[in-house]
Amino acid sequence: MTYQQTLEYLYDQLPMFTRIGAAAYKEDLDNTIALCEALGNPQHKFKSIHIAGTNGKGSTSHMLAAMLQQAGYKTGLYTSPHIKDFGERIRINGQMIDEAFVVDFAERTKQLAHDIQPSFFELTVAMAFEYFATEKVDIAVVETGLGGRLDSTNVITPLLSVITNIGFDHVQLLGNTLEKIAGEKAGIIKQQVPVVIGEYLPETRPVFEAKAISMQAPVYFAEELFEIGGPKQSGKLHLTVSDKSNGHAEDFQLDLKGLYQAKNLRTVLAAEKILHESGFPISKADNKYALANVKKLTGLAGRWDIIQGSPVIIHDVAHNEDGIGQVLQQLVHDYPDAGFHFVLGFVKDKDVIHVLELFPKDAKYYFTNAHIPRALSAKELQESARSKNLTGEAFDDVNEAIDAAKKNAGDKDVIMVCGSFFIIAEIK
Repeated sequence: MTYQQTLEYLYDQLPMFTRIGAAAYKEDLDNTIALCEALGNPQHKFKSIHIAGTNGKGSTSHMLAAMLQQAGYKTGLYTSPHIKDFGERIRINGQMIDEAFVVDFAERTKQLAHDIQPSFFELTVAMAFEYFATEKVDIAVVETGLGGRLDSTNVITPLLSVITNIGFDHVQLLGNTLEKIAGEKAGIIKQQVPVVIGEYLPETRPVFEAKAISMQAPVYFAEELFEIGGPKQSGKLHLTVSDKSNGHAEDFQLDLKGLYQAKNLRTVLAAEKILHESGFPISKADNKYALANVKKLTGLAGRWDIIQGSPVIIHDVAHNEDGIGQVLQQLVHDYPDAGFHFVLGFVKDKDVIHVLELFPKDAKYYFTNAHIPRALSAKELQESARSKNLTGEAFDDVNEAIDAAKKNAGDKDVIMVCGSFFIIAEIK
């Protein structure tokens, strides 16, 4: 098979959550365990950091990987979903997985996949683990796909676990209360493995503390370790971070421009402290350079990416209530006098009605959809939006929607594209 034929096999033959939703979700780790055992348990052959959370886990994963990579460690990075290229999911020192490895792995595991019937995600997790083991990475940053307790990545025993935050997302699978969702995310906490909690709520802190106690795992709350102040945008995001233990303050520049990255930075710095104690020290110079150059070092995309000026066009993969809320806050903060044009597309299993309630009534809207089975149709989204007094046209292609917004927008207006990884992926 060629690389392209291999990807078509992976996409078409294996159940894929990003395309079909809950039907691809497996409520146990049996398949992943069986795959890994057949491959010689590669997940035990490298050190790792495990990251879960409702929002921010992708950015946090990339920031930590950038720091470790810049410090000279051979660093694996597993994230999902990809935006443009399958290889974005599996990287070493920022470089996407070798295409020949993908082809060889798929061919070698065809019979195994036939016997076990894994999902797309289960097989690609096993692929990532074998790649990291084969390439002898010093450490790998592994992002969960969905939840934590039953996520396929949860067969590793990491040096450190990180839970960024808890919000309402995938409630049909993870539970419809913050406590239940926190319980699923807390499933990545391992016996005597330290865990960093990026943000907590009154409902979620007791869940994390109880799980940590039961696993004899030291727990660190990033909000109690660092205070973030002074966010300013001027090409890069400028932040001042104060260490609460000694009052020492440091300035940081981030190339990830969303103001929400301040919370992720606090989580990353808390994780860095523990990594230092675990044998992975990172110098201040490497730390600061990496955080100012995450996109260059790791290839992260889709986080407050400004792709045009006059009118400004921004795209962001925010897709749930918390994420969209932070994007809307930043728009008002950065562009208080602009007219807003929203190009929106969602998937069917999101609580779209609650998300739509967040949007301003006086903006202009362009509803669209990705070309995957899981996508909510532009027409359905238009109808739901109308019930919330948000009106606009429906477009079957995100690029057509953006073109329409550009025709209507003034030079000082802002066009915001958000709602789904998958509409971002289809922007030309």
